[in-house]
Amino acid sequence: MTGCVVVCGLVLGGCGGNGDERAGRTTDATATTAQVNRGGTLVVGISSDPGGLNPAITTSGATHTAAELMFNGLVELDQAGVPRPELAASWTIGDNGAIYTFTLQDGVTWHDGKPFTSADVVYSFNEVLTKLHSRTAASVGSNISKIEATDPKTVVFRFKEPYAPLLQQLDVTEAPILPAHLFQGTDVMKNPANNAPVGTGPFKFVSYTAGSELRMQRNPAYFKKDLPYLDQVVMRVIPDAGSRVVALDAGEVDWLFDVPGFDLTRLRADNKFSTLSTQINPGGSNCIMTVGFNLDRPAFADVQTRTAIAHALNRKQFVDRVLFGQGRVAEAPISSGIGFAHAKDAGLPGFDRAKAAALLDKAGWVREGSGTRTAKGVAGIADGTKLAFDFLFFPTFSSYGELFKAQLAEVGAEVTLQPLEPSAFSAKVFGDRAFDTNIISYCNGPDPEIGVRRMLDSARIGPVPFSNAAGYRNPEVDALFAKAATTVDAKERSSLYRQIQTRVAKDLPYIWVVETESTRVFRSGCRNFGPSGHFAETASCDAK
Repeated sequence: MTGCVVVCGLVLGGCGGNGDERAGRTTDATATTAQVNRGGTLVVGISSDPGGLNPAITTSGATHTAAELMFNGLVELDQAGVPRPELAASWTIGDNGAIYTFTLQDGVTWHDGKPFTSADVVYSFNEVLTKLHSRTAASVGSNISKIEATDPKTVVFRFKEPYAPLLQQLDVTEAPILPAHLFQGTDVMKNPANNAPVGTGPFKFVSYTAGSELRMQRNPAYFKKDLPYLDQVVMRVIPDAGSRVVALDAGEVDWLFDVPGFDLTRLRADNKFSTLSTQINPGGSNCIMTVGFNLDRPAFADVQTRTAIAHALNRKQFVDRVLFGQGRVAEAPISSGIGFAHAKDAGLPGFDRAKAAALLDKAGWVREGSGTRTAKGVAGIADGTKLAFDFLFFPTFSSYGELFKAQLAEVGAEVTLQPLEPSAFSAKVFGDRAFDTNIISYCNGPDPEIGVRRMLDSARIGPVPFSNAAGYRNPEVDALFAKAATTVDAKERSSLYRQIQTRVAKDLPYIWVVETESTRVFRSGCRNFGPSGHFAETASCDAK
């Protein structure tokens, strides 16, 4: 089987859009060239310091939010998830999906003026993405046979068996391409370019002050004709959500990736602002806020205890009180945004406080009165030990922690909240495995192979950030994932992913809490934003 993708307007903006978005309306995420103004600076309020600016070595949303505008993937995905040419001008698929051949764009240069070639693609995948980017490592890295450059403009991916989801894994979020001439022969994790990046993207690095501000300027040599329109993008770190909204109201920032639900209604009614709602985010799409258990801890080795905690969580309250309706209760281990794979009837435990108490009793966690439960006959735990454990999270997820703690207290579990910045969180959870429980926004992406496998495959237990945090091991699940990755037939793949979810729902290494969506808010003098990490590539703003 062979095929070729034809460019749908490499000059982005030729594919439609409504052009003039006003308050109370969700914008068309496809950019348009209507009402374009050149120049100006877009000021963005972000919630977390990125901690680094290399999106190829992590799936951290903070890093991707800050850095994706400076990089490109081989393809970009439109709002419907359809692959479109980016660094690759076209491609063919052979051997029933086991060979992908990419022809690269002509005339692409890195921000330092060096030419972009196939050697950069081969290096990025072989030495970085399949080792350090948790989703790409778990998927492409588990199936690839060889990636080779047959000439400076041609890259060939050869898989051991047919591999269906590759094209959905090659955008700037899943596979940002790095400059081999700056990274080859170095320790990638310590390379200075991680904090002063050189990419091919629409904007070039200017400066980064940790905890404060990132500045980028227009790339005048960008390979997409006429883009970008803005002269600069400035990202300001404002950790407090309320303070970000105040800055937007005061005109100090032009764009927020999300706002608290109680502010959203007011902002939508104000004609100074426009909105864009999406499940596509820098760092990944179709994201599920997921509680992870450290299965190496004796307290969580018993599935009864894990199931009890799941029953103790009123997940609808997380939708109402934390998300203010911007999301939905998770029904399965795979997001409902991946319709062919989602198994609504997987059997996840529902809210039932009485059942939670009964299961804890059965597991040996006894309670007298309304106090904290203590162990009596729990394997590996001394009698009298309290049912007390830590709960790690990013500071931006503090509302999840507070509600988790309150709900678990109702069934006699004592939770200690531990907020950590992304870099410290990653080291503690994935490097040291020094935690009891945590919550992570696991983005599933457009295909389970991209964002689900990495959190359940036993081969993905290790120091790579945002991989298998639970330390979950199930050979049956590993085998099903491997088979699904090489299955081209859509119905058969769907069946395999449903089997995975049924099995995992019984083992319960995680609790899938809520599916999230985001509503961007921006000043109405700006327009033509996209939903992804390249959100400002086609944007323009009127003068203030």
